Amino acid sequence: MIEHNGYPCQRYQARPTTRREMLSNCAGGFAALALAALESDPAFARDRADQPGPGFAGHGPHHEVRAKHVIFLYMDGGPSQVDTFDPKPLLDKYNGQDPSPLFDVEPTQFNNNGTLLASPWKFKQHGESGIPVSELFPHVAECVDELAVIRSMTSGFPEHTFANYFLHTGSGLQGRPSMGAWVNYGLGSECQNLPGFVVLNGGLIPPGGLDCFGSGFLPASYQGSVFKPSGTGVANITPHEASNQEQRVKLDLVNQLDGLAARQFGQHDSLESAIRNYELAYAMQMAVPEVMSISEEPQHLRALYGLESEFEPTRIYAAQCLIARRMIEQGVRFIELTCPKVSGDRWDQHSNLKAGHENNARAVDQPIAALLKDLRQRGLLDETLVVWSGEFGRTPFAQGKNGRDHNPYGFTVWLAGGGVKPGVTYGATDDWGYKAVEDRAEVYDLHATMLHLMGVDHTRSTFRFSGRDMRLTDVHGHVIHDIIG
Repeated sequence: MIEHNGYPCQRYQARPTTRREMLSNCAGGFAALALAALESDPAFARDRADQPGPGFAGHGPHHEVRAKHVIFLYMDGGPSQVDTFDPKPLLDKYNGQDPSPLFDVEPTQFNNNGTLLASPWKFKQHGESGIPVSELFPHVAECVDELAVIRSMTSGFPEHTFANYFLHTGSGLQGRPSMGAWVNYGLGSECQNLPGFVVLNGGLIPPGGLDCFGSGFLPASYQGSVFKPSGTGVANITPHEASNQEQRVKLDLVNQLDGLAARQFGQHDSLESAIRNYELAYAMQMAVPEVMSISEEPQHLRALYGLESEFEPTRIYAAQCLIARRMIEQGVRFIELTCPKVSGDRWDQHSNLKAGHENNARAVDQPIAALLKDLRQRGLLDETLVVWSGEFGRTPFAQGKNGRDHNPYGFTVWLAGGGVKPGVTYGATDDWGYKAVEDRAEVYDLHATMLHLMGVDHTRSTFRFSGRDMRLTDVHGHVIHDIIG
């Protein structure tokens, strides 16, 4: 190289690299850095839901595990607290009178507010605990000493769809992960042949639709799998191939093709979840027919659950409860039961309260009591948390003449088993059963308590999404320690 005054001649120096060339040459390195970052991010890393041990969150239990499984008994439409588990004698005294001079009436969903409406059903104390239960639930009343009854639950939403998203996902917004998805994300599944989160659909999908059972921003394999309580349970469970070997060859080919896509485009949740679902579906072909075979249950249990009831909705819900118990025995982590179709529009009685609530109670009362008794007899209740709840309650005054409107200000839920203190009540509504006034609880608190009983600290089970650490209880929630045994 020719020198000029001791320095290399610039005429013969290599041309400077342009910015575009630099970016092009370094693209592979940037991609490698980005891939390493993505693989460390739970939102993009490989789904480990099919592996033993803790769930995708990686933390496992944070403390002592009291409940290994959850059976969530969803009462679609909102049962009336003053007609079920929260008696209010003043409603009898002031029946038919205008509520306005007695207490402030908030705007309701339909604002068609009538006079105070006494419960059409009598209450009676039951068990050693003496907890009062309405005539609507004669069978559940026999199990009252197993229950922790929360009379002061509140919701942030007075409309079915938003209240259902809130109850199921901890948010009134559509698209957030369901509580069943959160549980399996944190703990994983004990069962490799069935989904960790199952919805036994008796006929009514909640307002809000399947997003009530979705996985939201969590890996897609954590969404709820919807089963019917009859027949094969799920569609296409019977293989069409001539042999298991032929089916295995097809599945292996699909996995190879997915593997090629993964190597070319990187790990994607939708692709990884599809692979997991193929493998799980293959395993389910043996497990599902077995768990659905309730005809093998002894006659005395079939009668206990109500499988031979003359009322079809009772038979449907009995099958759901019995299948739920069989799934618990197989290790399914979280099971939700929806309501069967009955006359009277779910528990949502804006009119004709008496007939509507009686039909809905008749459908679920005997099967729920049988489930509690059966779990207890088998030694499973202590490790299974049973939760009974609607999305809100109902007003103590009439809508029109003989119905009740939505009431998010104070309603009743109950829990049993799984570390719950038996035979207790918590919180209270006012003298009218209208608003929670003692130990007011929120749905966030219910979720925090459920996770706590399963060994999960709700403040520490998080998922990084949209720039923040998300959790089922958002920035809210307190464990209700008074109902924990």
